[in-house]
Amino acid sequence: MKAFPVFNNKDVKISKKEPLYRGFFKLIRYEFTHRLFEGGWSQTISREILERGHAVAVLLYDPKCQEFVLIEQVRIGAMQTSDSPWLMEVVAGMIDESELPEEVCRREAKEEAGVDILRLHKALSYLSSPGGTTERLHIYIGEVDATQAHGVHGLEYENEDILVRRVAVDDAIEWLNDGKIDNAAAVIALQWYLLNQQKLQTLWSESDK
Repeated sequence: MKAFPVFNNKDVKISKKEPLYRGFFKLIRYEFTHRLFEGGWSQTISREILERGHAVAVLLYDPKCQEFVLIEQVRIGAMQTSDSPWLMEVVAGMIDESELPEEVCRREAKEEAGVDILRLHKALSYLSSPGGTTERLHIYIGEVDATQAHGVHGLEYENEDILVRRVAVDDAIEWLNDGKIDNAAAVIALQWYLLNQQKLQTLWSESDK
């Protein structure tokens, strides 16, 4: 079997980076070439890339109640393919300059769900859609007291209207399988929990000793 090369950033040459739009997000046109698996270089490729920064998403979990704290809010981008643009999500937020991801998790949990995070565990990070955006999301699991989660939250100046939901683990799994939960961050966070719940519980149990 033929061995193909392993590439890295040095195997891409950016010849032009042109700002197209700057608003809530930035849109940049890149022109670039890259090395080919069979040898040589590609022709010049042009792509418009959305630059919106990077973000965290934190699945709030109460191991005593066996509940997740999820949130529900309107997302205009869902209208084209969904019956309702009100989505069941995990708490999330953009990472500002000089801010640590863990700080964002704690801030957003308070702003969006009205709860304090007791412990945080980094699950994974992923690129949301690297063909069209530079955004990387960092997924965390945050231990909370679900009995403190209720009401409507969000920042008024950002026009946020966020409903807090206490959801039993079994119900969340059913919603995941039925497609009621269908946004990437929530799907990935819940799937990570299902794959790693025993390891997470062992880790937190050992830290209690």
